[in-house]
Amino acid sequence: MARIGGKNTAPEILVRKLLHASGFRFRLHRKDLPGKPDILLPRFKTAIFVHGCFWHRHESCARSTTPQTRQEFWETKFQATVERDAKQQAALLAAGWRVIVVWECETRHKAKLLERLQHELQG
Repeated sequence: MARIGGKNTAPEILVRKLLHASGFRFRLHRKDLPGKPDILLPRFKTAIFVHGCFWHRHESCARSTTPQTRQEFWETKFQATVERDAKQQAALLAAGWRVIVVWECETRHKAKLLERLQHELQG
């Protein structure tokens, strides 16, 4: 697990490329905000988190499986991650930020993802 990267993952880079190509300008990983959002659009006061389906437990996703060994350990770990995500998002919302969560599986359909992001940012 030590090799699992938290920054600059392939799905995160894909989202950044889509946003940049669409003319959106952003900041990355601001440490002074709860959860250090992956992408921050100050102009829209929006924080974007790009979550892996396995680690952040995307409901009804095929990638959100639980390993067969040490299930109690994994369930505890996953529950802590979900709770931490909820607290961080609540803190951002309380501070006046909008929060968008992009799931890893959503990055497979670039056009659909771009349409969703544009709708949420401009709508």
